[in-house]
Parts: sequence; structure tokens; C-alpha cells
Amino acid sequence: MPEPQQFSPDAHGRLAAELEDLTTRGRIDIARKIETARELGDLSENGDYHAAKEEQGKMEGRILHLEAILLDAVIVEAPTGNGDTVTTGTVVTVLYDGDDEPEQLLVGSIEEQRDGLTVVSPGSPLGEALLGSTPGDKVSFEAPGGTLTASVISIDD
Repeated sequence: MPEPQQFSPDAHGRLAAELEDLTTRGRIDIARKIETARELGDLSENGDYHAAKEEQGKMEGRILHLEAILLDAVIVEAPTGNGDTVTTGTVVTVLYDGDDEPEQLLVGSIEEQRDGLTVVSPGSPLGEALLGSTPGDKVSFEAPGGTLTASVISIDD
């Protein structure tokens, strides 16, 4: 059985709202598309019908995925205080040893993704190394090419 995923309150709310929308409006809309396509005649060569059925399959797959991850989801509140420790849902700026440019990472589930940020799972080697770190810390982790070290530059909520 997979481990429960951790989500920030914002991400959990967004996913729950998406699930609600797909199971209500989404299912009604796709049923209308299928019905309209059926009225066009022969289903064996009806591109609109096949496209609507494929869209329905993808939507039902997303619904199943959302139900599964939300069933055991753990909502992780942002730390109280000054927010100077890396936790799930925080954005951390790191500088890898040997690099000139820092990189911003979001520690959390891929479902937490925000524009322009690379998502790092808290269960990955880098994510595990970053959790609990503070600005100024150096963290090391095992990567496919060997051990990497990164400096924590800053942390944002």
C-alpha cells in the first residue's frame, strides 16, 4: 500500500475542488458530448464519438487518481513562526556545489506543482536531505552520478 501523500492546505483544497468539478460538471459535460456524437449515426466510424469516449476514459482515470491520493492524504500546515525550516510545501533555493546559478525547488507532491518550479518529492534522496534544513545548511544526497552537495540559500512559503 502506498504511503499517504502530504499536501499543503492550498494544494489539498485545489485537488478536492478538481475532484468535485470532475465528478459533477465534468461527467455531465462528457455525457452530453457522447450523446451528441451518438446522434451523428454509425458509431464504428464516428470520430466525434470515439474522441468523446477517449476523453471520458482520461477523465475517469483522473477521478480515480484523485480519489486514491485524497483518501489517505495528510495535510501539512506551514510551520508556525518565521518559516525558516524546509517542510513539505515550501519553496527552497539551493546552490549545488560547482554551479553558479541557484535553483528554486518546491518540496512536495507533483500535485503541488507551481509555474516555473521544479518539484522535489519529500521521499526522494534530495527531498529527504532538504527536510528540516535551514538557510546556510549544506545537504548531501545520493544521485545516480554519485553524491551531490547543495547549500540552502533561502526558504519561502
